[in-house]
Parts: sequence; C-alpha cells; structure tokens
Amino acid sequence: MTVFLTGYSYWDNTPPKSAIIGRPIIHDVAAGIGTYNDPVTLAVGWRRDGSEISEDFKPGTRFYIPRLRKYAVVEDLCGDGEKPQAGPCHVGWEGHPWLDVYVDGSARNAQEADRCMEKLTGIQPVLTNPRRGYRVSPGPIVEAGCKTF
Repeated sequence: MTVFLTGYSYWDNTPPKSAIIGRPIIHDVAAGIGTYNDPVTLAVGWRRDGSEISEDFKPGTRFYIPRLRKYAVVEDLCGDGEKPQAGPCHVGWEGHPWLDVYVDGSARNAQEADRCMEKLTGIQPVLTNPRRGYRVSPGPIVEAGCKTF
C-alpha cells in the first residue's frame, strides 16, 4: 500500500522528551531497531466515539518500510485532544493513510531529529503484514544516521 510517512521523536512526543506510547505490544516505550524481531514503533491515527477508541490500524500490525529498510509495528497513537479524528493522522494526506514512525533521537539533539523527520517525510510504499527476511538497516533511525534508500 502507499502511505504518507512522517516521523516523531523523543523530543516532540507527547509528552515531550519522552518515549511514552499508548499501545505497547513489543516495547514498553517507543523503540526498535527495525528488524522483524525488534520493529520500530509506529503511531497511527484514531478516532473517539464516545468512550470507544478505534485505531486506524490495529495495535500489533506490522509494516515493512522499504525506503528505511525497517520493519515497524503499531504501538502508539498519533494526535491527541478531544477530536483526534479531525486531526491529520486520522484524516490522512492526499488520500493516503498516515503512518508516523518513531525516529528516536534521544541520544542526539532535537534539531538533528527534526532534520531526519523532514528527510523521511513523504508518500511512499510500505508492505502490510510483511514476511520475515526483507533487507534491514538496523538501529534507531536518527542514531543510525537517518539512512534512506
């Protein structure tokens, strides 16, 4: 499928300067090096219907992001407030679902994390529920040099 991919970092997470996530599946906090066994945390849009919360992709859904050569897993929610369904993550971008990948950056500075997020942002293909064995460039995204392929 084709998605609009953005990034979020340790510096701009909610709350800032944290790796707290809303739907832990594999990790207790946002993390991952991008391998099948240690995928990077992904945040997805969601909607609130009264007391019910529905994620755009079920927590635990795996993706492979060829441009990053990383596996990722839904473990977090993108957007907040009273009407997250009105926010860009749930609405998508130009008809494409929105995925927000955790780039980390905690061992670097906010400016380096921001530059990395700008570099990887865009419409791109991903594989949903991928098999094992795709090529991987392991490491936290910012700390590993923010490589794109």
